[in-house]
Amino acid sequence: MDRAPERADRFVDEIRGRGARITPVRRAVLNVLAETHEHLNAEEIAGLVQADHPDVHVSTIYRNLDALEQLGVVEHTHLGHQPAVYHVGEHHQHLVCEVCGRVIDVPITILDQLADTTRAHYGFVLHPGHFALMGRCAEHAPSA
Repeated sequence: MDRAPERADRFVDEIRGRGARITPVRRAVLNVLAETHEHLNAEEIAGLVQADHPDVHVSTIYRNLDALEQLGVVEHTHLGHQPAVYHVGEHHQHLVCEVCGRVIDVPITILDQLADTTRAHYGFVLHPGHFALMGRCAEHAPSA
């Protein structure tokens, strides 16, 4: 059963609850993000939106992604040396294999101890989901 429309509706309700408008482009962007579990960059999102709305310019997609991020519905992440990717839903941390490029989503709480330490010792508040952690997946990790 496809739950993407239901997911998109939940985000629409969240945005309206914050007093923001839902434009056709915002709805189209939310639909694309709700339909995928992939890590899509803005150009990929634009391509999917433009498949149904060919008159929408890519700059409009960028502006809407920024607005949706300001509203706290969309989050962007940097997965290494590639353009930022966007997603909706539960915030999570990304682990990226520097050999094969595999992306592993893990709970954002994985870095709680580090966040607590940096705040306690340095007064610095981490935003851990903004950047991926680079390393090697199980298939490419060196033998112990």
